[in-house]
Formats: sequence, structure tokens, C-alpha cells
Amino acid sequence: MQDIKEQCHKNIFDTYARTPVAFVKGEGCRLWDDAGKEYLDFLAGIAVCNLGHCHPAVTRAIVRSAEELVHVSNLFYTYPQVQLAAELTRLSFADKIFYSNSGAEANEAAIKLARKHSWDRFGPGRFHIITMRNSFHGRTLATLSATGQSKVHNGFEPLVDGFTYVDFNSIEAVQSAITDKTCAVLVEPVQGEGGLNFASPGYFRELKALCVKNDLLLIFDEVQSGLGRTGTLFAYEQEGMTPDVMTLAKALANGLPMGAMLATEEAAKAFVPGTHATTFGGGPLVANAALATLGILSDPAFLKGVRETGAYMHGRLGELKARYPFIKEVRGRGLMMGIELDIPGVPFVRKCLDAGVIINCTHETVLRFVPPLIAGRSEVDRLITVLDGIFEREVK
Repeated sequence: MQDIKEQCHKNIFDTYARTPVAFVKGEGCRLWDDAGKEYLDFLAGIAVCNLGHCHPAVTRAIVRSAEELVHVSNLFYTYPQVQLAAELTRLSFADKIFYSNSGAEANEAAIKLARKHSWDRFGPGRFHIITMRNSFHGRTLATLSATGQSKVHNGFEPLVDGFTYVDFNSIEAVQSAITDKTCAVLVEPVQGEGGLNFASPGYFRELKALCVKNDLLLIFDEVQSGLGRTGTLFAYEQEGMTPDVMTLAKALANGLPMGAMLATEEAAKAFVPGTHATTFGGGPLVANAALATLGILSDPAFLKGVRETGAYMHGRLGELKARYPFIKEVRGRGLMMGIELDIPGVPFVRKCLDAGVIINCTHETVLRFVPPLIAGRSEVDRLITVLDGIFEREVK
């Protein structure tokens, strides 16, 4: 371990606060480090490996594609890319797909689309986008500017112009921020990095109505909440409305780098040849992996299982809240779950790791649990047992 740590810090930028563990193998909900220790994974690469590690169907798709065709330019047609687009549009509100390599790139595309759409309809000067405080949209210069967290901005000023931050879950705040320069609202249906924040019932329906009234595009960032994470294929399905644009990534190819921007025909027509492009987006290998992944994640029986396991997990976490006064709240939907503490959460992450369970902490005091969606009651019970033991020692 010492050798790999030294080599890492010698040759790789220190942009991550890495935990001193080197993983060498994964299967299902479990990982093994280079010393042979087994871990229960309740992080899934931060909501990426929704089918668990090395899922056989995805592995077969990757191997087959690697033997047939890995890459050609997007100046040509490829079957997997088109087949995946057909499935994504069939399963969602959208008519058109733009592929990228990450969630940040998908959000970058959505920002450009919103500006171009407004330019085409209303001319120049209407380019501002309203985003939410405690949001997270990526690390490119435009997407970190869209992110409503100052800690992400520090050191990168001046930011990209044209973003206004308002309180999440407040229609009045959005209404007050709309000007004659506003072209869109960008929002996560669930704020993941911001502390697992959920909106009140009806908020998104009101937000959509407000956008329609003011000729604004409504963009949903479902990079973390999409693809089964909240118990439906897309989180917007639980809100009784549809956005105009949606971004996906993370779990789309179950660990391979892939993102996508989905849009209605009306919004999508702003992009024509030459307005946006990418070298690797939607390549045959990742598209085949995504097709295999989506085929499983979109199965109604599979999603029903996610909801059932999520309800069970919410109840078990509620048992812990009843016993430990430093747990302020349990919140979540599907298998996007968290507990907010009134004390720092990072020490508990380290203690869980020592006990062979991988979780993480977001927003300093929220322990986040985003396990593979194949997790069941036995995995939840193992997590609860470990947390219970750690929390009990905390109060002694």
C-alpha cells in the first residue's frame, strides 16, 4: 500500500482526498482490496455501479463490443448509439439525445442548448440561468459556475457570467429571480452533493408552470438521481410533470464513462451541425454497455425491488434515529438515502471502512448511502449492524 500511495502522489495530481485502500476486485455489492479484505459497498462509485460491480450482462456487452468495434468518428452512424437513443427516448419524455462522456459534459451541453434555444427565439441578451443553492452540476468552468456552492468556486474566479442562485424548494425565490435576461432554470430533482435534499410535494409542478409562463426551459440534472436510483427509472416520474431537458451520466453504462443530454424536439432543434460536438460521446463500446445496463434498470420488477429495499432501509435507519440523539433526520427515496447528524460525519465514514462497509459523507454532516440497486435486505442489515455498533460506541 505504501508503494502505491507514494507512486500516486508522485505522478497523479492531488485533487482527491483518497482513503488509504487500493481495490483490486469487485463483484455485486462487494469489493476486495489488495490485502484480500472484503468490503460491503454502499457507495457504488458514488451512485455509478447501479447493477453492482462486474455485472455479467454488462461485462458480456463490453467484451463483445471490444472484439467488434470500439470507436469510429461521430461523422458516421453506429448501431449501438442509435439503438440506445431509441430506448432512452421510448422510456422518457424526450425526443432527442446528445451523448457526452460525463455528467459535467452533459450539463455543459444543456447550458449551451438553453442559451442557443433562447438566442434562436428571442435574440441576444437572454442567457441567464437560475440554479439552486447547494446544487452541484460539475467541475468544468461553466458547470462549477452553475453550481450553487462557494467552496466549488473558490480560486476559479471570475466565474462564467449568467447564473443566479436561489433557495431550493422555493417557488417565490425563482419567481423573484426571473428577469428579461433569464432563459432557463437548472435544478436537481434531488440534491445529492448538497446533502440529499428533497423538494416539497408539488414544487416541481409549480416550477414547470412558472417556466412555461415565462418561456423558460426547465432542465433537470438527473446525473445522480436518474436510472433507477430513486425507485423509478427517472426521478421526474414521481413529480407529475416533465422537464424540457434532462441530463444523465453516472450509472448510464454502469461504470464506463458516459453521459447524455435528453431533450424535447422543441428544445433540441437549437442544436444543428457545428453547434456542439464530442469525439468519444456515444461510442460503440460504451453504448453497448449502456444498452445492457438500461435493459435491466428499466424492468418494472427490478424497480419495484429497489422501492421495496429502499422502504426497508428507511425503516431500519429510522430505528437508529430513535436510539441515537445525534441523528437529526433520515431522508431518502428508493436507494438514495442519507442520515443527517448534528456532529461531523467524516469520522463515521472512516470507522465504517475499518469495519468493512463503504459509505461517504456529503455536506459535512450527512452520511450518504447509494448502494448498488441489486442490494437486498441482508446487505441493509449488515450496514445497520455496523452503524449501530459504531453509534453505540459514540454515546458511551
